[in-house]
Amino acid sequence: MLRPPTARPPAPRRPTWRSVASLLAATLWLTGCQKSAEVPAALPAASAQQDATATAQLRGQADALLSLHRQIIVLMDGEAALAPAQRREVQALGQQLFHELLQRQQALAEAALKPEALEATAALLTRIESEPSWFDADRLAFKEVLEQLATGLRAAQTLDGIKLARRAQEDIDTLGEVQKAYEQELKEVFGGFAKRSIELKREKWSDYVAKLKALHTREAVLQQHSAQRPAAADLAPEPLTASAPSPSNGLRGGAVKEREVFGDKLPPKTVLLTFDDGPHARYTDEILDILKRYQAPAVFFQLGQNLGKVGADGRPVPGQGSAVAKRVLAAGHQIANHSFTHGLMSKFELVKVKEEAANTEALLDAAGRNGDGLFRFPYGARNSGALSTIEALKLRSMMWNVDSLDWSDPIPKSIAARVLGELDKQQRGIVLFHDIHARTVQALPLVLDQLAADGWRFASWKDGQFVVAGDRPAPPPPAPGELYRESHALVIGINGYTAWPKLAHAVRDAQAMREALVARFGFRPDNVTLLTDAEATRANILKALNERFGDAKRVKRDDRVFVFFAGHGSTRRLPSGREVGYIVPVDAGLNDLQTDAIAMPQLQEVAEAITAKHALFIIDACYSGLGLTRAGSVAADSNFARTNARRIGRQMMTAGGADQQVADDGPGGHSVFTWTLLQALNGKADLNGDGLITATELAAYVAPAVAAIARQTPAFGSLPGSEGGEFVFELPLLSEPALSGAVAQLDDQASQLAAKLDEASTAGRQASPAGSGSGAVQVTIKGLDGKDQALAATTARVDPGARVAAQRANDRGLQLYRERRYDEAQAAFKESLQLQPQFALAANNLGFVLYRRGRFTEAAGWFEKAVEMDASRSLAWLNLGDARLQAGDDAKAQAAYKTFLALAPKHARVAELQAWMANPSDATRPKAL
Repeated sequence: MLRPPTARPPAPRRPTWRSVASLLAATLWLTGCQKSAEVPAALPAASAQQDATATAQLRGQADALLSLHRQIIVLMDGEAALAPAQRREVQALGQQLFHELLQRQQALAEAALKPEALEATAALLTRIESEPSWFDADRLAFKEVLEQLATGLRAAQTLDGIKLARRAQEDIDTLGEVQKAYEQELKEVFGGFAKRSIELKREKWSDYVAKLKALHTREAVLQQHSAQRPAAADLAPEPLTASAPSPSNGLRGGAVKEREVFGDKLPPKTVLLTFDDGPHARYTDEILDILKRYQAPAVFFQLGQNLGKVGADGRPVPGQGSAVAKRVLAAGHQIANHSFTHGLMSKFELVKVKEEAANTEALLDAAGRNGDGLFRFPYGARNSGALSTIEALKLRSMMWNVDSLDWSDPIPKSIAARVLGELDKQQRGIVLFHDIHARTVQALPLVLDQLAADGWRFASWKDGQFVVAGDRPAPPPPAPGELYRESHALVIGINGYTAWPKLAHAVRDAQAMREALVARFGFRPDNVTLLTDAEATRANILKALNERFGDAKRVKRDDRVFVFFAGHGSTRRLPSGREVGYIVPVDAGLNDLQTDAIAMPQLQEVAEAITAKHALFIIDACYSGLGLTRAGSVAADSNFARTNARRIGRQMMTAGGADQQVADDGPGGHSVFTWTLLQALNGKADLNGDGLITATELAAYVAPAVAAIARQTPAFGSLPGSEGGEFVFELPLLSEPALSGAVAQLDDQASQLAAKLDEASTAGRQASPAGSGSGAVQVTIKGLDGKDQALAATTARVDPGARVAAQRANDRGLQLYRERRYDEAQAAFKESLQLQPQFALAANNLGFVLYRRGRFTEAAGWFEKAVEMDASRSLAWLNLGDARLQAGDDAKAQAAYKTFLALAPKHARVAELQAWMANPSDATRPKAL
């Protein structure tokens, strides 16, 4: 019942995550500042005049782009308070300016990607990072430009280009982190833009808009672009009246009663999804994947210029976008006409209207479009003449009544809230999205998840009428990262007991668990309370449990709560013969548990009072006789994530029984139980490969493994009030690290123990009875009442798709490498490459495993494949140099090292490599691993 004391000192306290995050953010920005002064060492030959001209050109383009960005913000600020007619006019002009902004971003990126413009591009990046006259929020105007630069420069396969690509990517990453940090503040601001600041200074959005209004006013913006403004009557939110008989007998789909299609004719609680402005080389496919998950049909209104060209002879010349359009059709959706250039057709001559629509029709037909011919006027701007013109082409205008405004709003949650709010008001609708924005991809699952949960139906359009699916689709599993609204934790570790024997590793156990929760599983640092040693008094623990988790304003229904305790535990036998377990705070005496310690009934009361749907208590101490309920077990279910979200779950796992001691001398300065638990949470407990670790899977891995290597038998079960729900850890997909000599490995003893844990855990699981069809294994472990129980841990395999499966195989290989299990790591990396042949990270990692095994020439081949796939991977160049060096090819080693030094001039091995390359000799030869 005690953790035996050891002589090892406790681990030092680590800095808080908040301080680490602040330092990391500051480091990223400082890195940007330092890199802004860098100029590629060997630019292509060009005269100073050419460089100056290119720099001035990019500077002018950047200024024009930023001016437009600012005008859009001023134009759209407070638009919701305008009168309806003026609001429609402002929104239409705002969208036109936004399309012009996209064109300017594209033009700036194309100019910066010219091979002769590298020096000018470096100057552009410097300006984006540090121009003193720009406001912090201004810099987000260039995010799309940075995205294109990072991709294009990397593809150029030149060293100077790769260096600039890395710099652009670092800026993008930092912008993303800052935008995420400000999401809560910005989601309430329509049209808000996240900010970037080299010095991490913070200015309020209202202050930023006020500064912009000193430069621009809405009236001035409207006047400046008066030629682009459609007439208010052309933007009416209802069908245009016919000035002549509608040629309905020529429209595809048969006779129609009205000239245009609006969402008010849909049945109640029915929605038709539409997407404008595509197809997009990336985002359209991502939207198709989301729609497939929700079994939702859609209409994609596509631009002719994105599909291809039309020759002088009138014949269509399909481009790359045509292949995307074909994938839309193959997925069961409709493609439709959104004009050729996205121009303001209400101001076009009718011959131009016909040309725009007809050319796009030719390209849609070439992509394989069939069925109804639908047309959507850009900006919704049309007049009776334009409408008659497209009707003559056997097309019918489809409008919308719910506008996501995703083109203007950068916050996905804000976009989703707008759409859901409008649908709630109107109770039906045609929703307008755009499949050219990343934020639309992020917002769409939020919208569809809520609609499916609320019983909405999805409609399509066929034969001139709405077609509504007969059955309401069941809500799909929550999207990745959406299993819980918020995550809360209390983590306790006690070494320095006042009266009880001192421990050596409990504090380190707690610190490691907190780090795993924050860094690996996305718990917000300020939602994790860490109590160690003197802080972990009885009063403080109870206060944290009751005040933090019992506050219904803080902990909501869709949250999860995790409690971890590492310290002494004890069991007291009552006169009735029943046993009661206790966790022992730092200030507890030896002889008065009921007064000084925290009894299990108190933890049960806390668990029942928590409003969160799932709670998990893990106690690295020993108990018995807790008098709890059934074991936690959820049968194999293809819809597990969805059904589990509706079930209350209250679960607990303990490290051992009442008459046992917890082994406090495991690897890495942890107890055996916590070390095994951390191994399990690294992915080993994901028994069916679905990327989710349930509490039952955790117990099914940990309990037999610990019991096999230590004299303790972990117990697991459910607390009163549980309804069969499962606490779930969602495994992140790791993209780094790339294997190199800097990646730490376990020592031999720990590696052997890790292999033994896996073997013991596997041996403890037995296949379910033949013919049961449960897709589960049976695991016999102790229940919290001390009796044996059989857990049903699902092992039904889930297909996550090739990309995700490749990343998970790579992650598994990384862990096996750290454990020095090279055969298994090599197999995992090969599996990853079979699933995703162009996975540069996995190619590097496979090469490094071969390198560690002394197969240098074979390893070099994989490192070369890695840099062919992605030449910006500096560590792959370093590994290639090391492999060539060990293989005896010094010339090729020096060539690889040269590229590495250019990409990573501050790496720890720079001095060593430079010394050898300057004076190759045995004395300066780099050390082999």
